[in-house]
Amino acid sequence: MDDQQLLLGISRSDMLARIERCGRDPAMLDLGSNMLLHFAYEYLPDPPVSPTAPLSLAGASWVPDGVDRISRLPEVLLRDIISRLPAKDAARTAALASRWRPLWRSAPLALVDSHLLPDGGASGPLIIGAASPRAVTAAVSSALAAHPGPFRCVHLTCSTMDEHRGEMARWIDILVAKGVQDLVFVNRPWPVDLRLPATLFSCASLTRLYLGVWTLPGTAAVPRGASFPNLRELGLCMTVMEDHALAFLLERSPVLEFLLIMWSQTGARLRLVSHSLRCLQLGYTHLEDIEVVDAPRLERLFLRNVSLPGTGKFTINSPSRIKIGGAPNLRVLGYIQAGQTELGISNTDIAGSKENIVPSVQILAIEVQFGVRNAVKKVPGFLRCFPNLETLHVHSPRISEKSTGKVNLKFWQEGGPMKCVVQSMKKVFFYEFQGSRSEVAFLRFIAERGRVLELMVVVVAKACFSSVDDDVNVKLKPLTGAKWNSKACKLQIIESPRTDVAGPLCRHKIASDFGWADPFDLRFSA
Repeated sequence: MDDQQLLLGISRSDMLARIERCGRDPAMLDLGSNMLLHFAYEYLPDPPVSPTAPLSLAGASWVPDGVDRISRLPEVLLRDIISRLPAKDAARTAALASRWRPLWRSAPLALVDSHLLPDGGASGPLIIGAASPRAVTAAVSSALAAHPGPFRCVHLTCSTMDEHRGEMARWIDILVAKGVQDLVFVNRPWPVDLRLPATLFSCASLTRLYLGVWTLPGTAAVPRGASFPNLRELGLCMTVMEDHALAFLLERSPVLEFLLIMWSQTGARLRLVSHSLRCLQLGYTHLEDIEVVDAPRLERLFLRNVSLPGTGKFTINSPSRIKIGGAPNLRVLGYIQAGQTELGISNTDIAGSKENIVPSVQILAIEVQFGVRNAVKKVPGFLRCFPNLETLHVHSPRISEKSTGKVNLKFWQEGGPMKCVVQSMKKVFFYEFQGSRSEVAFLRFIAERGRVLELMVVVVAKACFSSVDDDVNVKLKPLTGAKWNSKACKLQIIESPRTDVAGPLCRHKIASDFGWADPFDLRFSA
């Protein structure tokens, strides 16, 4: 078990004792905790309401007779208006007119505790070391008790739950009883090992649930028959759970479509069985093996790890093995780290014979250390697994250690046929190009073999581009001067906007947005 796994399930006092034994500054604990919380908050969904949203009367014409026509709208519309306001503003509508007084209690409530802070949450998430806002905690308790429900959304991220265990348990009971639909529930550590009340698993009204910095209850503690029959989106951020808890959650969530697991301890293996899941995102999570056993609707599988700039070393090890079995609709996959991750395929064709391919994947993202020969040698095998691949994204991380062997064009030419390169590959995106001969040889091979190639985009690392432009052109001359198989292919050379590259650029909100056909192509994202 590595340090990160220990951190997820240890108390603050034990962690402080360990730091002091090592002769380190105890303040480092809060610094590290704030970094972890930053990652957790980054993955949380934005509230559907905002206290800073502009309310403009531009273009409105004042009626001379002074008649309040808004209050004459049907109650169903007035309640809808109120449900789209922050909780404080929604409660204040009772002062507008007699018609509005009873409506707040009958409209679905949107409660975001950060909106109750003096600055309305404008300064961002509270950090470790900041006092727990007891006034906000009290206001949350009052609002939940006063409103009969249902709750459209409740986002609770400000309270140090260990200081308010009684209130926390009552909150969960109220939310379950009054039917919360969208819940974000984050514990401001410490302790990280604070256990989430099992009552939450009886909340049948939930459609979206994000949990942060909790130890999930053991499956034996969950009430019998508890399930999430309406849950479509689940996020687990910095959570500790039993090895089989994830399988338990998936089994009890029959319509779940989006699952995100970020910086969580889930055990050594992930066996995915879900007949509803469409998108799975895994980030900085402790897994040795990922096995997609039976996921007939799964379309997107994302894996995100972080590397230390300039070292090529990963703070969280990538999965050592990914096995793809029952995923006939898997279309988007990445980032897979060539040389570190073993890709296993368990697929059966129409005739019933075993094939080592995933024919459904059309978009693939891989990370290749082109200065490490053993990593580059894995790439042909990876590409052969995806015979219908149309778009390939390649990230080339910078490594400080001495190159372990160059790979030239001859290696690729003698490596055997790659069906996708010749017959189906239309777009290639190469990120953080360093100018090495190994990188150029790979790109040249694709250019000379790709029959249907339409676009090749080479994003040159800023360090490489900062030198004389002619130097970049010289390094790319073997590619630009090659005999391209597809005469219609366009080559675009772009300077990277990134200065401190710590791994492939990913945006998790785009990843789960099916409006983006290619979530790895971020050229036009804000």
